[in-house]
Amino acid sequence: MPRALPALLGLIVGGAAPVLAQVTTDLPATLPAAVVDLRTEDGAALVGAQWRYSDVKVIEVDHHAPGPDLRPSGPPNRTNDISPHAEGVAFDDSAWERIDPPALEARRSNGRLAFTWYRTKVTLPERVAGFRVTGSTVVLELVVDDYAEVWVDGKLPTVLGQTGGQLIKGFNAPNRVVLTRSAQPGQQIQLAIFGVNGPISNPPGNFIWVRSATLDFYRAEQIGAPQATTGKVVRLDPALDGIVAPGARLEKLAGGFQFIEGPVWHPDGYLLFSDPNANTIYRWSAEGAVSVFRTKSGYTGFDIGEYHQPGSNGLTLDPNGLLTIDEHGNRRVTRLERTGQITVLADRYDGKRLNSPNDLVYRSDGTLYFTDPPFGLPKAFDDPRKELPFSGVYMVKDGQVVLLTKELTGPNGIAFSPDEKYLYVDDWDLKHRVLMRYEVNPDGTIANGKVFYDFTRETEPVALDGIKVDQAGNVFVSAPGGVWILSPGGKALGRIVPPEHDANLAFGEADGKSLFLTASTGLYRIRVNIPGVRPSAPIQAASR
Repeated sequence: MPRALPALLGLIVGGAAPVLAQVTTDLPATLPAAVVDLRTEDGAALVGAQWRYSDVKVIEVDHHAPGPDLRPSGPPNRTNDISPHAEGVAFDDSAWERIDPPALEARRSNGRLAFTWYRTKVTLPERVAGFRVTGSTVVLELVVDDYAEVWVDGKLPTVLGQTGGQLIKGFNAPNRVVLTRSAQPGQQIQLAIFGVNGPISNPPGNFIWVRSATLDFYRAEQIGAPQATTGKVVRLDPALDGIVAPGARLEKLAGGFQFIEGPVWHPDGYLLFSDPNANTIYRWSAEGAVSVFRTKSGYTGFDIGEYHQPGSNGLTLDPNGLLTIDEHGNRRVTRLERTGQITVLADRYDGKRLNSPNDLVYRSDGTLYFTDPPFGLPKAFDDPRKELPFSGVYMVKDGQVVLLTKELTGPNGIAFSPDEKYLYVDDWDLKHRVLMRYEVNPDGTIANGKVFYDFTRETEPVALDGIKVDQAGNVFVSAPGGVWILSPGGKALGRIVPPEHDANLAFGEADGKSLFLTASTGLYRIRVNIPGVRPSAPIQAASR
């Protein structure tokens, strides 16, 4: 066993005692600045809400059985649907029954297996009591007996891992839905609420009704507000000011994880990240909610208890927006299809099983590159399951797994320069903590590897981990002493130092100028001046 391995395992395991990860399946609860009760005449009048109601029928319709593509492309069949479909903004509900706000508590539907629609439009006022509405966050808090789905301006999220919010939350549980994060007086919002009698598997004899419905108004900083941290930015060169503005602060977004890794921003507006120790992929939303996106993200073997990090590590998106996953325990790289199926992209080289794929990146032509150290195996370098005598850097091109180099002890982070002329790969090796830069040949192979930056002289007993690059070519690397920022010429410009050891990072949010850090048990964010290089994925919600 190499001398450095115990320290390495101590860091990647994140401590011997397991801790519970933060999962907040709803918006953080806090006291609003103002409330409008939509079940009262005064409240409804303040926002111009006129409630309309309709029963929903279950009808038989033509459809198709599953085809080879797992979609409804097979033989014709018959199935069930609902009528009417009243979720759209333009749906005409003028002929529906009008409900006085206090009558929302009246029992409706015919009981047993029953569904209903409630619709209303609200217009935001200038003030609620003494609270100025402009710029505030408005949340609909709704409890339908027994379940509800909430369409906002004709939209309902279909994101894997989405719990609560606009979707069914739980038995008589409150749906808390952010309607706007920047409210403006006069702004109109259409609500279509689909009520369900339940439990669905044992339809009760009772009926559907609205227990509560309020608009909660919060000051801009109240919902999804990050925590201040003791993190700091260390300036080593004045040029850093053009990358990280003086005064930029590191914020904590979530905590309580075991050891988080592999973040990637999805263009639909959320961050995915792995906890390989917990065998889980999490989803963080801008409202501050953390949900489980995928359980058993890397391994389900009988001997899972022997593993320190059986779960997924690196995550990225392919050119079609499909999530690509490094699975430690399964020792493979996979792609999650929109049908929910898993496609194995790489699991062997030269007939032998990979070690434990760690980090990954796509080139713009769709070629996949990944690193393969053994850190996901229970005994790492000395694990008897290990079949390859080296740790490799690979590419997957035209379905073939091609070895690019095996010169590094523990190849870890990997990223391209903006023009894709260079490939950066770093080494988790306490004796040789170097960031390498390779020239990329036209066929995708690499050549002329040179040390881009040597961190061996740094004293913190960690090596190198995640790498990302901004659009100006500056290199961000998780290394001893924090996230180092290096110029395209290899000059150290500064460091971002979180309160915990950082493992990986990703650029995200709409402008690509939010740098997210996965650091041991916590998720952090800092704003930067230059957008990062990100997967060029289309914006489209997950679907089945």
